[in-house]
Amino acid sequence: MDHTTASDENTSKDFKQFATKRIVVVVLLALVILWVIATVAGFFSVSKELASGPAHSTAEALLATSETISHGTTGTSALHDSAAEHAAPAVQPGPSPHAATPVQGSAGDQAAPVAHGDSGTATGAHAPVTKAPAGSSHGTSSSVSSGHAAPAGHAPQAEQSAPGEHAAPSGHVVSPAAGHGVAPAEPQVPGVALVDAVIKPMKHELYDRFWGWRPNDILNFTDNVNNYQLGVLEVTRRTAVILAERISRAGSTESFDRNLENAMNWFMVSADKYWFPSPEGKYKEGLKEFAAYRDRLKIGNARFWTRTDSLIPLLIAYEDLLGSCDENLVKATEDDGSEVSFFAADDYFFYAKGVANALYEILHAVEQDFYVTLEARRGLEVLHHAIESCHHAIEIDPIIITNASLSGILANHRANLAAPISHARFYLGVLIETLST
Repeated sequence: MDHTTASDENTSKDFKQFATKRIVVVVLLALVILWVIATVAGFFSVSKELASGPAHSTAEALLATSETISHGTTGTSALHDSAAEHAAPAVQPGPSPHAATPVQGSAGDQAAPVAHGDSGTATGAHAPVTKAPAGSSHGTSSSVSSGHAAPAGHAPQAEQSAPGEHAAPSGHVVSPAAGHGVAPAEPQVPGVALVDAVIKPMKHELYDRFWGWRPNDILNFTDNVNNYQLGVLEVTRRTAVILAERISRAGSTESFDRNLENAMNWFMVSADKYWFPSPEGKYKEGLKEFAAYRDRLKIGNARFWTRTDSLIPLLIAYEDLLGSCDENLVKATEDDGSEVSFFAADDYFFYAKGVANALYEILHAVEQDFYVTLEARRGLEVLHHAIESCHHAIEIDPIIITNASLSGILANHRANLAAPISHARFYLGVLIETLST
């Protein structure tokens, strides 16, 4: 009898172990299936918010109608009124509500730029643009030769300009002389280019790259891509903070923009966190918040200040980040005194490349949105050098990252990448000093 009881107890114990193992396996399989379904659904979903904005929204329709009226009539639209209010006294009204004819005067007289009416200017949502100092004219009949051309989309028919003319920046397009039959270009609302440039690199890593976001993968086989994505993320984080705290606010007493505050918080989620919350989901939410802020800028319902005290903190954040990358690319030992290993070397390399790639996009947008500020302080050429340095960093793309001696036959790719990264950091530092004086 005792033998039978013991046998039953052993059988019951074996059954419990058997059932427990099966239950655990079933639960794990269920979680894996749920994860796969969520990943596939997220991979094939297309975020309409990240597109160019709601094409059929009422606000955009009204804006388009207003622009059409302003180009076809003589003074009946609100945009025409805005342009007239911001026009310089030295400019005489032309035959078109957006055209400006410079006053003929003595040699050396400069024609002041005319602010092109847009929704942001009409509502007062953007910082007013000041007249550039003598020697840097935005007019189409400027006699001062300049070596810088305005960014793409800022001046109509730039190829027809006379040699030495300086194209007008975004938001200050001056239409050509009457009778040429050329329609003025559509003005770019300040801030739209920068937000689009911040969205683009992270959108590529989340939506367009094969297998999406990778730093939190359970099976980690692509550490190079992982570190590249971390570099892009860090630039996005720092930009989100400056946009929320400085560029979108007139001062420290103004409330935070809700969309930018949400984006700043979502991008702070740990990149290697697996679930609850997943970084992919929160980063995608952050991009949607950026897109919502951009769309509000287009209709004049958000602020974007192009002052020097708004731009300098952004450049300082980028300079600090490039300084960290530079140190990791040139150091011979880690903090604990050990030599930089082969595996750590390529991690540092691809992280810095991710930073350079994101900055390359964003600095181009900085040139567009802060064109007047940069030109007034003679900072355009310095910014061009920083952009070119980022481009050189992106072009360094070896098949295998070697960490050989600086005097050896094999390359030290960390040191090769450190040169353009250091140059970009240097030129941003020079630009900061230029804007501060």
